[in-house]
Amino acid sequence: MGDHASPRRRLSPSELAAPDDLFPPREIDPAVLEAGRVLFAQECRFVAGAGSAAALPRETLPEIAFIGRSNVGKSSLVNALCGRRMLARTSHTPGRTQQINFFELGQRLMLVDLPGYGYAAASKAAMRAWTALVEHYLSSRANLRRACLLVDARRGIGAPDRPAMALCDEAGLSYQIVLTKTDAVGPAALAATAAAIAAELRRQRAAHPEIHLTSAERRRGIAALRATLTGFAAVAPLRSPG
Repeated sequence: MGDHASPRRRLSPSELAAPDDLFPPREIDPAVLEAGRVLFAQECRFVAGAGSAAALPRETLPEIAFIGRSNVGKSSLVNALCGRRMLARTSHTPGRTQQINFFELGQRLMLVDLPGYGYAAASKAAMRAWTALVEHYLSSRANLRRACLLVDARRGIGAPDRPAMALCDEAGLSYQIVLTKTDAVGPAALAATAAAIAAELRRQRAAHPEIHLTSAERRRGIAALRATLTGFAAVAPLRSPG
């Protein structure tokens, strides 16, 4: 196999990041968008599911964690990022994901889907176990580069989200708010929610100021988020599939 780079493919309109995919809005370098498209077009495979700290897999690649309330859309977002329908299991039943799931992307990045928090119908024992596992992972994982904290755009940051934010702040773990389900919110309400979150983030030590606005259903903001996450990937030669 040769080492020559594949010719750069022109991005389609759906793959270009619009300024309102981010808050505050900004344009993204097309070369960075292309790098994100190429990386997330690579093979993404399930590596492990860990239900305890002892079952966590060996750290081999930079890791990006997806955290948030139950049913906020973590699995749907991971599927949309990777262009798959059933890579990460999705469910309309809150609390279904009860382990930390690891997905290796192109041998360059590990995507980590964490159990949702704030599911009141779960048993207290189950909630304690999930919480302890997530806290251990977020505070001790050396290869963890960023946590994407998913927030439902219809609700904004709520009381269940703040302990996760505080944990990231205490651990010095960079985290970034990703608003999900933005297709269910009007432009004015979405702008108000994003502005309120941005004001709150300014008081947090480890919060990244940029907010991603996404919809897995409409594929909004997917290219922009891919571009951000690609910046954390291990350096390796990649060829564009197809």
